[in-house]
Amino acid sequence: MSLSGRVALVTGASQGIGRACALRLAQSGAAVALMARNQEKLDQLAAEIAAAGGTTAAFPADVADEEQIKSGMKAAIVQFGKIDILVNNAGITRDQLVMRMKRADWDAVLDTNLTSAYLCIQQVIGSMLKQRWGRIINITSIFGQMGQAGQANYAASKAGLIGLTMAMAREVASRNITSNAVAPGFIETSMTSVLGEDFKQNALKMIPLGRIGTTEEVANAVNFLASEEAAYITGHVLNVNGGMLMG
Repeated sequence: MSLSGRVALVTGASQGIGRACALRLAQSGAAVALMARNQEKLDQLAAEIAAAGGTTAAFPADVADEEQIKSGMKAAIVQFGKIDILVNNAGITRDQLVMRMKRADWDAVLDTNLTSAYLCIQQVIGSMLKQRWGRIINITSIFGQMGQAGQANYAASKAGLIGLTMAMAREVASRNITSNAVAPGFIETSMTSVLGEDFKQNALKMIPLGRIGTTEEVANAVNFLASEEAAYITGHVLNVNGGMLMG
């Protein structure tokens, strides 16, 4: 699944799933633009990709800020000439029961997880339309499909990404641009590492494969959807959850 000659941009690339996606896309031959807030971690990742022979550059930005998205995306397109593959991965949590959830925490999660994806798509879609080829890949979540107590903001943002994915698929399919989502289940990341052992054990009981997934397994799904092998797949949500949700 060679991506040689393609340019990918990954948001939230400094750690977790985003980092794994950037490494996997680079391994497949894509030049990778890295976007996240943490300059130091982006520089470390860029150095790792470059050391392996890949082409990459870091574009620090907070995707909750529209102007930072615009300037970062513009800089990436100037440097690489285009963006073929957009991976909207940046995400945060601000967990709380709805009755106690502050409006600021609702807004922060929706802005980072959902609105940023819409803004990023707007910035790169012209490049994709011009060349009549593109891949939009949104990282949603199993909790956007089944909900989760204490995560109304997170679940709503991730469910919204699924709707955005399907709407975009219909809007741009005639220009040979696909729009898909990847919905991870319980994946070993810094976001899940802070969860209590009891929670983890209960979660494992709900997973038919009986284990937590890895960021690399999510990245492999993203890499597939970015490739020519997935050219006839659009408007799809690819579940990477060990069987935790079926149907």
